[in-house]
Amino acid sequence: MSDQEFVYNKAPYKKEHEARIIGVSTEFGIKLDEPIFYPRGGGQPGDSGTISVNGVHFKIIDTVKGPEDEVYIKIDDAESITELKEGTKVTQRLAWDIRYKYMKTHTALHLLSVCLPFPVTGGQITFEKGRVDFDMQESPNKDEITDRLNSMVKADYAVSYDLISQQELRQRPHLIKTMSVKPPQNVDFVRLVRIGSSDNVIDLQPCGGTHVKSTREIGRLFISKVEKKGRMNRRVSVVLKD
Repeated sequence: MSDQEFVYNKAPYKKEHEARIIGVSTEFGIKLDEPIFYPRGGGQPGDSGTISVNGVHFKIIDTVKGPEDEVYIKIDDAESITELKEGTKVTQRLAWDIRYKYMKTHTALHLLSVCLPFPVTGGQITFEKGRVDFDMQESPNKDEITDRLNSMVKADYAVSYDLISQQELRQRPHLIKTMSVKPPQNVDFVRLVRIGSSDNVIDLQPCGGTHVKSTREIGRLFISKVEKKGRMNRRVSVVLKD
């Protein structure tokens, strides 16, 4: 059982939270017992922000996973890590504007996978855009996909979470859309992200990323580019209109 409580999963809108240092690694960074910072993975960047210790602020430049899937935060001044001891209480402050953009983009990419029901070969989220690579031969019409995406955003579908056992997931392989990244195998249950209600499921797939509460929060968006990346691969980029 992990000695960390991943607050970013249970409360993705939490911008500030107190925690305690439970590990310090010159290789990976600082390990907190209750991190609100999301570690990069699944195409979503790691969170940034600050931690404060006795009035001293340390800039967080990245959040990563360790060899046992522990969450570590990396501070800007690596030499200062020696000042941070196990047992010390800290106040975490998330770079919220950046995280919220990631949340909206990540949910938008799930909607994109509904519009384009093809196997996913890759994906990435940046502050400027999100993109998904699809295993498909023909390029989609940008305007048609843009209109459909905005219709789903306006429909204000709820975003919720569930858990599925490894055994049940093996029995429902269609839930796994991504060919390049498989759900974690070292846990008993895998997190599912649902868009829509249990009676009207728009999308349901394994995902450990952070998401908004409803599709309306995404706001208007558009398909900025469709690129051919091989005979059977198309890269589709989505940009949010802030």
